[in-house]
Amino acid sequence: MSSSRKKPPATTWSDLSMTRAHPPESAESSNPSSPTQRFSRTQSSLSNDERTPLLPSAGRSRIRVQDMNNASSNSNSNNPPSTKPHLSRHASHSGSLRSARHHSRAGSWSHRLVGALSKNDSMVESKSGLNADDRVWYDQFTSTDWVHDSIADAYRIKALRSRKDIRGRIKAAFDGTQGWILSALVGILTACMAYAVDVSEAPVFDWKDGYCMRGFFISERHCCPGGGPCEAWKSWSNYIQISHVPEYIVEFVIYVILVVAFSTLACLLTLTTKTVVPSTYHLSTLDENLAAESIKPGQQHDGTSSPNSNEVKSEPMIYYSAAGSGVAEVRVILSGFVLHGFLGVKTLVVKTAALILSVASGLSLGKEGPFVHIATCVGNIACRLFAKYDRNDAKRREALSAAAAAGVAVAFGAPISGVLFSLEEVAYFFPAKTLFRTFFCCITAALSLKFLNPYGTNKIVMFEVRYLSDWKFFELGLFIIIGMLGGACGAIFIKASRSWAISFRKIPIIKRWPLVEVMLVALLTGLVGYWNPYTKLSVAKLLFNLASPCDMPKADAMDLCPGTIDEIFPVVKSLTIAFFIKGILTIITFGIKLPAGIYVPSMVVGGLLGRLVGHLMQWVVLRFPDSALFGDCAAHESGASCITPGVYALIAAGSTMCGVTRLSITLAVILFELTGSLDFILPFSLAILVSKWTADFMEPLSIYDLLTNMNSYPFLSNKHKPIFTSNLEDIVPRVRRERVIDISNSPLVTASSLRAKLEVVLRAGEVDGGLPIIRDEILVGLIPAPDLEFALDNLDDEPGTLCLMAKVLSLDDSDDEAETDPTDFTPHIDPAPLALDINSPMDLVYECFVKLGLRYVCVTREGRFAGLTHKKTFVKYIRELEEKEGHIRH
Repeated sequence: MSSSRKKPPATTWSDLSMTRAHPPESAESSNPSSPTQRFSRTQSSLSNDERTPLLPSAGRSRIRVQDMNNASSNSNSNNPPSTKPHLSRHASHSGSLRSARHHSRAGSWSHRLVGALSKNDSMVESKSGLNADDRVWYDQFTSTDWVHDSIADAYRIKALRSRKDIRGRIKAAFDGTQGWILSALVGILTACMAYAVDVSEAPVFDWKDGYCMRGFFISERHCCPGGGPCEAWKSWSNYIQISHVPEYIVEFVIYVILVVAFSTLACLLTLTTKTVVPSTYHLSTLDENLAAESIKPGQQHDGTSSPNSNEVKSEPMIYYSAAGSGVAEVRVILSGFVLHGFLGVKTLVVKTAALILSVASGLSLGKEGPFVHIATCVGNIACRLFAKYDRNDAKRREALSAAAAAGVAVAFGAPISGVLFSLEEVAYFFPAKTLFRTFFCCITAALSLKFLNPYGTNKIVMFEVRYLSDWKFFELGLFIIIGMLGGACGAIFIKASRSWAISFRKIPIIKRWPLVEVMLVALLTGLVGYWNPYTKLSVAKLLFNLASPCDMPKADAMDLCPGTIDEIFPVVKSLTIAFFIKGILTIITFGIKLPAGIYVPSMVVGGLLGRLVGHLMQWVVLRFPDSALFGDCAAHESGASCITPGVYALIAAGSTMCGVTRLSITLAVILFELTGSLDFILPFSLAILVSKWTADFMEPLSIYDLLTNMNSYPFLSNKHKPIFTSNLEDIVPRVRRERVIDISNSPLVTASSLRAKLEVVLRAGEVDGGLPIIRDEILVGLIPAPDLEFALDNLDDEPGTLCLMAKVLSLDDSDDEAETDPTDFTPHIDPAPLALDINSPMDLVYECFVKLGLRYVCVTREGRFAGLTHKKTFVKYIRELEEKEGHIRH
């Protein structure tokens, strides 16, 4: 591995003079358009900070191409030269394939407090307020430069610690506590958001059945604390009476109308977050649309169309940031993908309000997954209050990892599970410091939620069950079988959801009007779910009843505890019907344009299956009480068998969720925190292990992996490393003249030629790509595409401007720090891009992309430039390799 090992000496003033005398031959090397132009050079000594070039030279040179007349007028004038040149405030160059988004990160803490709540989240944002030395902020749909952000933070810390005065020490101490303050703030705000959703959706959900006379916003559980109907709770048939129409028909019609109404309102709110993505970005879906077609660009690795292929214009992709759970997108964002607006204030407000209505509608969806997205939005907004996290995307993603964990902590009331969820599912870079702060954030969120007490039980878990009897050894085989069934159900759910989306959502009216699908699904849910006592309940309440043991001191309103052997099969029949109804409704509900999670609905489907198996096992034990296999199980002191169907339901719930999401350790700890029983840790863990093995065998991808692979954004999984037998040479495209900047003849390049090269890179879909700079076939630097576009946009007269692409020696000792030259592009150039030899093994390339977070790797052959490989190209190569070997099946 080398980093531009051979570097020619810096260009001197005599070199530039010779260049002017002998025009260059290369197309990209520039030739001054008029002999009346001259060069003026200034030098400045800047202190090191986060905006200082990574490898500063002895002197920072600026070359300005001026008109002679203007220069003469300036020399004859008594007025001092302008200290700050005019920077272009216009949008990106007309015809550009993407819109620019550059942030102003200046201002005090109070200004950032206001800006955090009012910052524009549109895809196009003004560049005003940027200084010339400010680094270009990450554009939409680009990747974070982890190496640069790490080095920039090191410069910031070094400058901060270099101050030895009292104020400097106080600032350094405050800087060290910002991470803890931010974690506590995110935990508290996340708990408040969860509290708002929990206390709001409960009464709205009960409105479908009636209302409380003591208060319209009081849920049935608080209106009738004893459980069951009471005098204070009135059904709608008591208020609306139609002659010759039975009361239950009136209640049924009102129930269906409200289900459709709540779903429609939630969908209308969700549709306000519509975002149109140009086809240039090669994206398929960002809101869990399994019907979207996987993007396979008809372009070569270098981004230029094949001469024998016809260019097909694909349609822009439309997504809704408030739809779905957002877990897959959060995971990709934490891996370094930049997705402006997805974690903004508008998304937070709309998703929270729509989530209340969607959960209250009674559809087969959950709020736990969207809690992860909501918490990450809270974390992203809170990061704007601290410049340390606001100006550094890598540091910001550390805070977002903690925020995502807090979302799971408040969703399940399980702070330890939240930490494991962030580590296992969403976090991409998770150092030990981040782990401890994530734990602190989850504990803060859990304590805040307990103080708020949303359930009125002084508990933070959504439900709590306690099993008094221990499991028997002969049940281990059943637990393994349940694990296999749960994993199979999860894999089947993924395949069925994909098939349903491809078939039904391809209908033109459904594809064009998402609201129609939501209304149809809501209508079907209301018509079918009303008549079954299990499917009519909310998913959280149903899961609690399925997992509850029969020896709990509560009224059994659902007839789930048969007293004799003859009462078992009627319960099994009801559970079987509910299992198929709930399973089908969950399949057709996933992916509709509503805030919807899949965690608890998948657990409910598994819980129905597990409870069914538990009752069947209970019948077998009671039917053969003298069997040596069962021992004294049938002669239990309660008069029934030792089988606890609720245990089977909870084990199957975790197994099914594992089959859908492929979470393992997190799920085992969630089940432990819900039960608080150490006795059942082994059955939970064993069933989840078997479930994951079974699901991986049937469907290698989880539901979120499938959504991630459908896009072409550069998400490189760090969990599964392919087996490579090739070298870097296999994926390196041939060097094209329009993809490099050659300064062999002159360090000055026309802005028009740079713009043309930039358009080639953008047409290839490499929005965050770069242009290598070579001199005599030696790599001497690289300028990223976003930085190049920013620099070009700041030029006053782009067509006739010459741009400096290499440092030159200064001949004067002037020290004018305030003066900047927009034609000097050297501050935007990386003078030491990471380079690998073309014969490097592919395993080394994988480690560089995964562990260093690189966006591209330069390639050399015997020290000379041989090409550039983008991360997207490497990800595409890995997917093609896995598909060829059969590791990915759709």
